[in-house]
Amino acid sequence: MPHTVGIVRRYQHLWQLEGIEEVITLGEGRTPLIPVHPPWHPQKGPQVWGKLEGCNPTGSFKDRGMTVAVTMAKAQGKRVALCASTGNTAASAAAYAARAGMTAVVVIPGGKVAPGKLLQVQAYGALLLEVEGAFDVALAALRRAMADQPEWELVNSVNPWRILGQESAAYEIAEDLGRAPDLLVIPVGNAGNITAYHRGFQRLGLKPPRFIGGQAAGAASMVEGRDIEHPETVASAIRIGKPVSRPYAEEAVRTTGGAFVAVSDEAILAAQAELARQGIFVEPASATPYAVLTKLWDQGALLRDPDSIIVLIFTGNGLKDADTALRNFPARRAQWDGQPLSLAALVQREVEHV
Repeated sequence: MPHTVGIVRRYQHLWQLEGIEEVITLGEGRTPLIPVHPPWHPQKGPQVWGKLEGCNPTGSFKDRGMTVAVTMAKAQGKRVALCASTGNTAASAAAYAARAGMTAVVVIPGGKVAPGKLLQVQAYGALLLEVEGAFDVALAALRRAMADQPEWELVNSVNPWRILGQESAAYEIAEDLGRAPDLLVIPVGNAGNITAYHRGFQRLGLKPPRFIGGQAAGAASMVEGRDIEHPETVASAIRIGKPVSRPYAEEAVRTTGGAFVAVSDEAILAAQAELARQGIFVEPASATPYAVLTKLWDQGALLRDPDSIIVLIFTGNGLKDADTALRNFPARRAQWDGQPLSLAALVQREVEHV
């Protein structure tokens, strides 16, 4: 009979989580690590791999942390899981709360969340609340409202179980490569995920890679070293101006000799399109690492050693933000009269186009 393990059972020995009777899992983890065709000839530069976190059950990396957070909340008798979100956390919290038989309450910045993510929240049956302002306003309001509510659990990345679960992606990369990569490029919004990867390699006793945190230019709080009151970017998943995990992310970058790098929305959408032509469909925030990689290569800021390894973290599936994708990918269509000869002509034209 099929048996879904999930990351809690797989890694609880590392986390020293004992006596867990019920694990809330949807089979998250073990996402593919696949070769990526970089903006240079493979023989002239490092190997590049992509971690497809959009293959998790709700389509993003958030499931890794949510399985641990909701499992622990249920074990502690909590009845309500709450989060503020730009979309992916909301979808994940709603799904895992539904799996656990808990109530989910999601607070989002009004008009700032991709419809596909809202659809997931609705499908899983969560209560959806909109507030005026950015994500940071939503999270601050929610944290105030949760005071003195012992049966409620906040499942944002300020929850330490969330960060612990997200470490598991670093374990998988090390397992697949047989070592840590030399460079890891990852989108940075609230900065919890870069924190988790850094801790994950450390927990394994490995020297962490150099961390490059990619941000959209309109929400580049880590690059600019200040909070941004009104972040704006097409990459809605990282449209955050006041990262909660800022000090930990800064430590990850500083201690590994890395950097935070900003790229324009135009570069992000171009990277999304280029990845799609490689068969990799990611949401705009997840294309940021490829845009950053291209920028660093063009600046001569990357090692040319073909034996070195770079890993890009693709955090969410492209269907998460279908509206942006529809604008970014115009349809290639043609009329066909149903005749074999005309089909052959159309196909030949496409072959020449490629």
